[in-house]
Amino acid sequence: MSLQDAHILIVDDDERIRALLGKFLRKNGYMVTIAADAARARRLLSGLEFDLIVLDVMMPGEDGVSLTRALRQKITTPILLLTAKGEIEDRIAGLESGADDYLTKPFEPRELLLRIGAILRRVPAVEASQPKFLTLGVLRYDMEKGELWQDDSYVRLTGTEQALLRRLAASRGQPVSRADLIEDLGRGGAGDETENSERAIDVQITRLRRKIETDPKEPRFLQTVRGTGYMLMTD
Repeated sequence: MSLQDAHILIVDDDERIRALLGKFLRKNGYMVTIAADAARARRLLSGLEFDLIVLDVMMPGEDGVSLTRALRQKITTPILLLTAKGEIEDRIAGLESGADDYLTKPFEPRELLLRIGAILRRVPAVEASQPKFLTLGVLRYDMEKGELWQDDSYVRLTGTEQALLRRLAASRGQPVSRADLIEDLGRGGAGDETENSERAIDVQITRLRRKIETDPKEPRFLQTVRGTGYMLMTD
């Protein structure tokens, strides 16, 4: 895995910071999923594997230090804590909870990028637990490259279709809500109506089905989960 193939989970209750960090890290080649609080982060971590967690300390409900301490009992995913507190006692508390690094707000985005790169380089290489390819009938989806192929022919996807398929493939066999897709794909930002954003997701799903389904009206792979969202099923 190259550094830019890494999947990063951002957990911060500040919508503006989530959006800025997500946009910045995606621009620098990372795959990003975002969560607004510890409860949402726990749900994502129960179904997905991440290469790094960027976690705000000061959040309502369960704070970042408590979440780090709990996660360390189950997973070894690197954790970078973000906090407005710069006192040495706070840094020590964060590191003692199991965090790999600690960055005080406000910070320069470039410094965050360097810290992330340093952490990821320290992580020992392991055999990927994900399969390299997923089979969708006559199609083959390359999990690492995010590419869709039919035999030796490349199936061209738009940027949004690529992001949508990558997100659904990461949670294959599990329902993903429209709200999650809006958040993970960077939609539903300030000024967007949720209803309109959900309609936009539905439109993108329809377009993606035309490329992966033999009969888009009777989808076999990209299934609708009534009352929830969508789910990708594979052969």
